[in-house]
Amino acid sequence: MAEPDTMTRILDTAEVLFAERGFAETSLRNITSKARVNLAAVNYHFGSKKALIQAVFSRYLDPFTLRFHAALDELEAHYDGRVIPLEALLESMAATVLAVPAERNSLKVFMRLLGLAYSQAQGHLRRHIQQHYGDVFTRFTELVRKATPDLPDAERFWRLHFMLGTVIFTLSGLDALKDIAEKDYDEQVTTRDLVRRLRPVVVAAMNAPLPVEPRE
Repeated sequence: MAEPDTMTRILDTAEVLFAERGFAETSLRNITSKARVNLAAVNYHFGSKKALIQAVFSRYLDPFTLRFHAALDELEAHYDGRVIPLEALLESMAATVLAVPAERNSLKVFMRLLGLAYSQAQGHLRRHIQQHYGDVFTRFTELVRKATPDLPDAERFWRLHFMLGTVIFTLSGLDALKDIAEKDYDEQVTTRDLVRRLRPVVVAAMNAPLPVEPRE
């Protein structure tokens, strides 16, 4: 097998180290040392650490965006102007996530990276995602809005983020959850099994009654 080219080697190494240590805690020196390249190679291919972080995410989000747009096109054609049920929207998103190429244990690594993007101060990354991939997430959110007309916009925003947090936590801990299922419950669980069990939980959360305001 041919050895990966320099750019691919840098990206492969960076994504693993970022997922393991975090963005701030991973230096370019850490990356170049493990990838067996010099700093000039990183600067040549990416220009900066921020650009490298963005490139790591783009490797996942480029194919995800193309596939998710296509999946939403199929749903809209199937329902032909009718409101697409929330369950169908969430099923489509889950199927698209799992369809993104899974080399290098990419699903769990990418979920860890997504969690870090939310928990660590990376304003440039949020701007990058919004600028290059915001259209597909805006499209999905609008379809969710139509599927949940009784939810106030602010409540829908919070529930979508709670749902995203649940998905990230579950899929970033795949190995641990599979190990617990096998040892404690004698179950052999696949990633698709986990997604199947997760689906009714997030649907129920999105459809839950509005919280009751506390009495004075």
